[in-house]
Amino acid sequence: MGGSRDIVPHGERWRNGLRDATEAVRRGMHVFPIGRTKMPAIRSPHRDEPRGTPRCRGECGRPGHGVHDATDDRQRLAELFAAAPHATGYGIACGRGETPLLGVDLDRKNGVDGVASLRALGDEHGFTVPETVVIATPSGGLHLWLTGPAAAVVQNSAGKLGPGIDVRGYGGYLVGPGSWTPTGVYQVAAMHPVAEAPQALIDLMIPKPTPVQARRPVQMPIRRRSAVLTGLIRHILNAPEGQLNNRLYWAACRAFETGVDPAAVTNALVDAAVTAGHPEGAAARTVASARHAPARNRR
Repeated sequence: MGGSRDIVPHGERWRNGLRDATEAVRRGMHVFPIGRTKMPAIRSPHRDEPRGTPRCRGECGRPGHGVHDATDDRQRLAELFAAAPHATGYGIACGRGETPLLGVDLDRKNGVDGVASLRALGDEHGFTVPETVVIATPSGGLHLWLTGPAAAVVQNSAGKLGPGIDVRGYGGYLVGPGSWTPTGVYQVAAMHPVAEAPQALIDLMIPKPTPVQARRPVQMPIRRRSAVLTGLIRHILNAPEGQLNNRLYWAACRAFETGVDPAAVTNALVDAAVTAGHPEGAAARTVASARHAPARNRR
């Protein structure tokens, strides 16, 4: 899979994307088409539905649900690409199956070196990342492919393990090698069997939850909450597919800076996240993590 390519007509990029995605399916991966911006290439069939409509993750049977469209069936994959004429690559779903794929995205830009951050994290916690599949990104970063135990539900995160280290878990995806973007092509930098993530790294990806005060239904109407908190709740409710947890963490960090009672903030944000489709336990852990994060990590 993958490899450098000269500038080619869009139709050939589409064919290359389908070819590489089909090869990924042959290797047992769940994939779906993405476009030049690395976002899903099929528009949501629910985009015109009114706010408050229950969130669909593909139960309707139509394409357009992002990572929830991912398939390991070649015929279904061909149908998805047929519905995505502007596709230039493919995404690989993470967090599925008995040995779920996990992605460690190491950025190297704007003075941040995720590779050095991961090395320092390993030195601190006593682990070494084994040889595995490594994908080079057009911006100079690296994607490491690892597997985790089926019981370990790893959530997506950005910068929580260290500067320049993002994690792709359940509900996230990796850009597949061979995918084209305006800045370049994702290419295989090292090809080995996908290795198991060290347990110490898994433990960091799934920190022990901080106890949260028992949640009670929020009785206070939205109009009486602070304008800032109201805006943050709206930010959560309008989260695009695959961005709900990241938005929740960011909004929680901002909300705990407003001076509003922390218990009220927790209740309001967890309520909003659950309304938007986030599991309640996971939402509570995300908000608790933001509440107890050092101020320097909230930016």
